[in-house]
Amino acid sequence: MKNLEYFFLFLALIAEIVGTIGGFGSSVFFVPLANFYFDFQSVLALTALFHFSSNLSKIALFRRGLNKNLLIYIGIPSIILVIIGGVLTKLFKTDLLEIALGAFLVILSLVLLLKSEWVLKPNKINALLGGSVSGFIAGLLGTGGAIRGLTMAAFNLEKSSFIATSAFIDFFVDSSRTIVYYLNGYMKKELFIYIPFLFVIGFIGTYIGRYLLKFISQDNFKRVSLGLILLIGLATLIKIIFTH
Repeated sequence: MKNLEYFFLFLALIAEIVGTIGGFGSSVFFVPLANFYFDFQSVLALTALFHFSSNLSKIALFRRGLNKNLLIYIGIPSIILVIIGGVLTKLFKTDLLEIALGAFLVILSLVLLLKSEWVLKPNKINALLGGSVSGFIAGLLGTGGAIRGLTMAAFNLEKSSFIATSAFIDFFVDSSRTIVYYLNGYMKKELFIYIPFLFVIGFIGTYIGRYLLKFISQDNFKRVSLGLILLIGLATLIKIIFTH
């Protein structure tokens, strides 16, 4: 137990709460934060396992809102492309992946902050493209939920339907990439001690986030979340500059 990073577990809880409220998913916060404590390959493995538990809790709490059409059009390409992205992580140096992660977070947050009124057209092509891109980035960099959220926002789903559909897609995506990361050798023994804690945190964080949704405007909170994503992305790039 003394080898546990307790503050990291606290940050994981915050990431789950904020990710649930903001609608971006916990990984967009969890991945860069975990990267300050572990090597990038370990972060990918922990993220897949952490998401697995948090998505189970979201499915249990919001399952009645599932949109089956979007599950197919966004989910299937996400599953296929997350496998490809996960396999490709073996071909790139972790330094390059960390730089790509930081740049992705900065660009994504700036685009969404500056173009808050911009939305995709709600059609099958955009659903397939959004699912493909989000799945590929999730496999390669550990987080693609924000792009999937942007894609799903085009369809103007009710809040519980949005969370339920995203959670079902994420569940299958994370199951797929967990297998890939395991075969890549990213599931190291020293990480196993965190698994039960992250499972509990996933459930607790989702429940707290769901409760707070009743009192917080999701639109206002999204802007705050995007500001946090921007700062985390910048911190990730600064860390890489000063440690390499």
